[in-house]
Amino acid sequence: MKISRREFLGASLAAAAASGLSPPASSKPLPPRKRNVLLIVADDHGYDLGCVGGTVRTPALDALAREGVLFTDAYASVSSCSSSRATLYTGLFSHTNGMYGLAHDVHNFSLLEDVKTLPWMLKQSGYATALVGKLHVKPEALLAYDAWLEPERPLVRDVAAMGHAAGRWMRAQGDKPFFLTVAYSDPHRAGDASNFGNTRDWPEVKRERYAPADVALPSHLPDLPGVRADLAEYYEAVSRMDTGVAILLRELKESGHEDDTLVIYLSDNGRPFPGAKDNLYYEGIHLPLIVRAPGASMRGARNRARFNKAMVSWIDITPTILDWTGFAPPKDYRYLPLPGRSILPILDEADPQGWDEVFATHSFHEIDQYYPTRSLRTRKFSYFLNLQPTLEVPIASDVALSPAWKAITTTPGAKLGKRTLEAFHHRPAEELYDLGADPDEVVNLAGDGKYAEVLADLRQQLDSWRTKTHDPWQKGVTDPFGRAH
Repeated sequence: MKISRREFLGASLAAAAASGLSPPASSKPLPPRKRNVLLIVADDHGYDLGCVGGTVRTPALDALAREGVLFTDAYASVSSCSSSRATLYTGLFSHTNGMYGLAHDVHNFSLLEDVKTLPWMLKQSGYATALVGKLHVKPEALLAYDAWLEPERPLVRDVAAMGHAAGRWMRAQGDKPFFLTVAYSDPHRAGDASNFGNTRDWPEVKRERYAPADVALPSHLPDLPGVRADLAEYYEAVSRMDTGVAILLRELKESGHEDDTLVIYLSDNGRPFPGAKDNLYYEGIHLPLIVRAPGASMRGARNRARFNKAMVSWIDITPTILDWTGFAPPKDYRYLPLPGRSILPILDEADPQGWDEVFATHSFHEIDQYYPTRSLRTRKFSYFLNLQPTLEVPIASDVALSPAWKAITTTPGAKLGKRTLEAFHHRPAEELYDLGADPDEVVNLAGDGKYAEVLADLRQQLDSWRTKTHDPWQKGVTDPFGRAH
């Protein structure tokens, strides 16, 4: 089964409407200052959920969406693991916070030393903090959770152990407010990138197997046996993680903190396939975001929409959590005001006004994978400014080693959906796409005179955003010695 993006989104909306997933209103007032946060971060989970018409089975996330809000137009601000996670923790774009690429091994990117993080800010406000699973941001001293439970082990996908560790910690906090991050390694590829950790039966997890013929093929991938088989393995990892979410949320309920905890579920970047992860195209940054806010944030609405169409960004996550907890960064913090905004005021709305654009940035993935791009996406258009267009666009190592990429590159004439491999690897300085007519972002209109006014407007908006966010790649922001002007 091969479906276009437009068909998939249409089916998603229809499936959700038919499911009747509307969260109940809540009139329970929250105890004073008792506003906990559970931030759940998946690794490389694209917009693949059972509740939006996909063939992947995600009953726990579907249930969370029934109780909360699923944002249908939510976007990472960068499609690279460490950079995206750094944005979640700081509320700053990766070109601002210094996390230009991957943290681990020889890549060795890290936050700028004066950046403040969510764990740090909430600890100053009396919160207990803990991380379960993957961090992947440096330096660890700037995050400094009180506890790091079940640290990431790349080949271990024991989602049950993660959930139970989180439960023990939550129960131990008593009346102290907490900020808990649970960061899965799934569905990131494991080992040699040919599998997703689907090599054994993991504790308390019923394996969900998928036939390659049954997967819903995204429009950015070709219909090849090797691609389908790879997607089937990815689906299994998504389902395993979903079981972990079920265990975690059960632990939250049993801890007695379900009614005073903001739950946020999201992914760091797109699925680990060519044309998605490590790209600012739609499939690389359009991701699931589910928010369940108990008590006052429900505002008593009886018919609150299950879907929210606001275009929100991961840059909005830190402001949202700070809004929920009632705290703010230090007044003398040089990065104020934060570029994002809280989404709590729009949770009750289906289609809020004034949420119609998102910005995205990319500089590095691995240390030798440099391709700086800045982007602006609106309801109608997407615009990309490629700062070094003479370079070949690199591909992340785990994707390059994947069965899907091998199948594509060994099949004569194979494309990434409608995009040729040549067009994927070599891009012009500017790209402009009409998303209504060309949702797959293939027909570049940057050189079409009919769109000159649109191009000029988006170009100006992007330039203004780069200035406001102190983009070091913008002329005049730094001098040759790196001193800020």
